[in-house]
This record gives sequence, structure tokens and C-alpha cells, in this order.
Amino acid sequence: MRAGRPIGVFDSGVGGLSILRALRAELPHEHFVYFADSGHAPYGERDEAHVIARSRAITAQLRAEHGIKALVIACNTATAAAVHLLRAEHPNLPIIGVEPALKPAVGLTRTGRIGVLATRGTLGSAKFAALLASLSGLAEFTVQPCDGLADAIERQEAAKIIALCGQYTMGIGRFGLKPGQIDTLVLGCTHYPFAKEYLRALLGPAIQFIDTGEPVARHTRQLLMTSHIPLQNADAPAVSCKPTGHLTLVSSGAPAALKAAAQRWLGLAVPVHATH
Repeated sequence: MRAGRPIGVFDSGVGGLSILRALRAELPHEHFVYFADSGHAPYGERDEAHVIARSRAITAQLRAEHGIKALVIACNTATAAAVHLLRAEHPNLPIIGVEPALKPAVGLTRTGRIGVLATRGTLGSAKFAALLASLSGLAEFTVQPCDGLADAIERQEAAKIIALCGQYTMGIGRFGLKPGQIDTLVLGCTHYPFAKEYLRALLGPAIQFIDTGEPVARHTRQLLMTSHIPLQNADAPAVSCKPTGHLTLVSSGAPAALKAAAQRWLGLAVPVHATH
């Protein structure tokens, strides 16, 4: 396998750019192809069969058209619904999924109370139920489905993002550092890190926000190495290195939306290839 083959990354829309940003920082010499399935979003409010079908179709397309050497599912809902199927169907392809960062949150909370913002698809999955059960007794979790929030972030509708963030954080309970208050908030959808500024304004500087970008990026590097997948410029130092790898953007929705999001959140002016 050639080191220069790209790593595939996909999400239901632009939210996975938060994962891509961390991946490019961790693996700055790697080439990436990012697939935003905006034409079939939002995943978190669709049935599982839809998410599985799209995950299978995107994986097949990324392999056939881009020759990817690994795949990162940068979507909690798609991971919960389809990662086990994709791994079984593509045994020679390293596949990395994401899940809400409940375990890191347990290690950080001081009050023992943790809030979780996520989509209904993620919160209703067997994978999330198993994760929550595995942490029973270690902390008290309050979960909140966030209908419409990922879509509002996708469309960059600031007023709606502010309103929904206020509604959903209020639904979780009282935040603060006193006993019985929630001091840690898990952002359980890859879109939600792009709403941090609004959440911070609502909750103040003391509340800890946990997302999955950096842990997923570190795990991706480790899995590629243990799977003996060759890396681009593997001997070059990664610390404080500006990404040099090529980035390809693909969207099943409006290309302008992904292009604007990449410009806003990654600081990159990259053309977007339209697909179905």
C-alpha cells in the first residue's frame, strides 16, 4: 500500500470538520478526503436503516473513487449504527469511529455530575446504552437530545443556535461547581464543538466542555501504526507542524455550504466536488 493514499473522513454534514481539524493537526503530512453527506442529513433524526445505507454507500464510494487507506467515521450517529457492519464488510480497512467522550468526562468532573448533549440517534443506540452502563456508579449523567441543533450549525443560523443551546442546557439542569451541580458538559455530536462560543456565553468559564476530536486523532495514528499502514513522511516531526497534506472536499449537498464551513473553521479555501 502506498503511503500517499488518503484517509477518508465522513459525516452527515460539516460537523465532522471538527474531527478533521484534529486529524490534520495530529497527522499533518497525511492526505485526506472529507465527505459531507449534507444531501441526506441530518442523520441524528433519521431512522437507523437510512444511516446504515448511507454509511455503506459512502464507504464504497471513498474506496472506489479515492482509494482510501483508512476511514474515520466523524459522526456519532453513524458510528453507533454502522461501524460494526462496516468493519465486518471491509476487514482490510482500518475504520475508526467516534463516541461521546463520557470516559474522559468521568476523569475530569469534580462534582460527579455530567451533562451530555447528543442527537436522538446517538442517545437511542445500543452502543451508547452499553457505554453508559459501563460507567455506572462512577458519575451521574444527564442526557439531552438536541433536535435541530446540528442542522442549525450546518446552516450557520446563529439566532437558532443560541436559542437551542439555551433550551437544551436549561433542560439538563443547574451548572456550576457546587455539590449537586453539573460541572462538565460532553458535546456528543461532532457538530457541537462549533457552538462552543454560544455554550460558553451561556454557562460561563468554569464549566468544562469535552469533545472527541483530539482523542480520535490520537487513536487514528495509533491504529494506522499497529495496522502497519504506511504514513506520509512518517519520520518528519508532527509537533507544531503546519499541515502539508492535500485535502479533497466532497459534498452530496450544496457545495457552497461545505466550502464556507471549511473557510470559517479550518481557514482553508478548498474547492468542493459535488456528488450524490
